[in-house]
Order: sequence, then structure tokens, then C-alpha cells
Amino acid sequence: MPESTVQQMTFGPLTITYDDSVLEPRPWTRAQSLWARELLDDAPAGRVLELCAGVGHIGLLAVHGTDRSIACVDLSPRACELLGANAAANAMAGQVEVVHSDLARLPLDEERFALVVADPPWVPTADIGRYPADPALAIDGGPQGLDVARACVRAAGACLVAGGTLVLQVGTPEQAAALAPDLEAAGLATAEVRALERGTLVRADRR
Repeated sequence: MPESTVQQMTFGPLTITYDDSVLEPRPWTRAQSLWARELLDDAPAGRVLELCAGVGHIGLLAVHGTDRSIACVDLSPRACELLGANAAANAMAGQVEVVHSDLARLPLDEERFALVVADPPWVPTADIGRYPADPALAIDGGPQGLDVARACVRAAGACLVAGGTLVLQVGTPEQAAALAPDLEAAGLATAEVRALERGTLVRADRR
């Protein structure tokens, strides 16, 4: 098997390292980081939790320049390795806990978080062949593209403090609408939906 090629990109003020074994950071997801950062100004006390963190660019940018720390969770060992390196390279190692875990194992101990940010795989399984450069683990969201998003919603419902917020990325407004029953079941209320260059952001608040 050929060795992965390590690459770097600028993501806001951060320098992010990745390779072709993980999902290449999408520049437009910076909007998710900036929205999360804005919400932190009025968020309750507590850490931030990033689900499906990949190499950590979204979560790292969300807390960069703040006194908030963040726990970043991903299933891929290589993504977690790169995430830790990115935290260190951007002088954020003291702010960042890297957690190699399946979403089903959350919440982490009994901790509750002020904000959850998540960019789960949201491509329907039948369509992942359209993106041969992307690792299947990083993009396959199940038959409707919502399996992992639903797991993120459940985890957020279990992990957020009262008054906390989830900022979730999915693919389309239709996917966002389809998550409404899951958000309700998790004790979350949709507050706003925003369109990205590609993808859709959902903000949902913990009751």
C-alpha cells in the first residue's frame, strides 16, 4: 500500500495537517467554527465537545483564542493522531483532549458540555462512489445519510448542560428537516438552520 502524503492547509489562523487517509478539511466549514465561537460568548460554563472531529480543524478554530477547552472525539486512530499533532502545532495542546471513541460510548464519564459541534458523515451510502478521493468512513452516513448525524444528536442530548447548544452539519435542508423528531426526542429544540456553500448547519438548544 502506498504511503499517505501529508499535506497542510490554512484554516483561519490555524495551520492544519492532514493526509489522504482522512477527510480533507473543507474550507467552507470555517462557517461552522465561527458560529460556534460566536455562541460561546453566551454559553454556560463548561468545555466544548466535538464529535466526528476528523483532524480537528472545526473544533480547534471554534475555541482558538478563548479560555474554553475542548474534547475532540473521532473513531479513526489516524485522525486522532493528526488531531493531536494539529493541536500541538497551533500551541493549543493544553486546551485539547483527543478521544478515540465510538459515539455509542458517550457521554464521557458524567461530564456535561456547554456546546457540542459535529460534522458527521452525511453522504447516503449509495452515493459515496461519487467521491472516490474521500475515505468511506469519513463520508458514509448510511442509507439516508443520517445514521451518524442521529448518533450525534443522541450524544448531544445526553452530554449538553441545560441551556447548552448543538451546532450540527448535515448535507441538505431536507436532511435537517428529517432530524426534527430526533432532536425533539433528545430534548433539543431547533433554533436556526443556515445554508453553507456545501452542506447545512443546524443549531439546536438544550431545554
